[in-house]
Amino acid sequence: MDAKHSRAGNRPQGPWLTQQRRHVLWAFFFISPWFIGFVILMLGPMLWSLWLSFTDYDPLVSNTEYVGLENYREAVADPRVRSALWNTLYFTVFYVPGTVLSGLGLAMMLTKVGKRSGNFFRTAFYVPNVAPAVAVGAMFLLLLNGQRGLVNQALGLFGIDGPSWLNDPAWIKPGIIMMMLWSVGTTVVILYAALRNVPVMLYEAALVDGASAWRRFRSITVPMISGSLFFVLVINTIAALQLFAEVYAMFFGEQETGAGTSAARFYVVYLFQQAFQFFNMGYASALAWLLFLVIGIITAVQILTSRRWVYYEGE
Repeated sequence: MDAKHSRAGNRPQGPWLTQQRRHVLWAFFFISPWFIGFVILMLGPMLWSLWLSFTDYDPLVSNTEYVGLENYREAVADPRVRSALWNTLYFTVFYVPGTVLSGLGLAMMLTKVGKRSGNFFRTAFYVPNVAPAVAVGAMFLLLLNGQRGLVNQALGLFGIDGPSWLNDPAWIKPGIIMMMLWSVGTTVVILYAALRNVPVMLYEAALVDGASAWRRFRSITVPMISGSLFFVLVINTIAALQLFAEVYAMFFGEQETGAGTSAARFYVVYLFQQAFQFFNMGYASALAWLLFLVIGIITAVQILTSRRWVYYEGE
């Protein structure tokens, strides 16, 4: 027996199932429900829709014809896709900054009230987020009614003749933005938690140095909560690009009427119509993957630009 085998034979053989391996196995066991659910309910349908995007598939017809990139070419040339994408981007550009700024303002106001009042207002701000989307759409149909709506009645008290929020194409998207800003509660809660974690000693040191309120906000508050600001910016952008339920309930629940519906036809609304109204599943799948690409590009840009303004204490 050579020296190599002699050393191998003299090496102590421990148990195969060590404590570290046991911890790894338990970790896999506990995440297995999520993993199984992800594969069956998320990854599987995504891969199936990717395949459908290259086919002419109608669920009412048994045969499926492979058409290659034809669905994507049709989507790029479709004027309704461009119109729906423009409506979605318009909404996103105004809704996301409005949500972040109003959420930050409300969160900063919550830091000035007592603990009991803060808990009450946090709950009050968050309640709209748990309301059903269809109910929210129905409620704003009444609030934004051009003749008897509460919003126009309130404007009338100041001598302002309110617009036709639901019929005038120029005012439909501003009305939708106003509706969605109503559910700013998630952003408020996240930013309020971030503000509570800013060290008080930083503000005290700034006061000693004579820093103004704006300087304290710009040099202390914003950098210290920049991670949370970046998070709400990303999630609100993704949510805005996928807006569907409230708009569909308001304008497309029964039948499209008038030119106003073209101003309210957002990208996911048009995708839904192609899939479940016209049963163009292949074309709808291509639209879904194009939206996935758009969201991926915008999120990547946000991540790259965040390196210039997001501050992390560990860095």
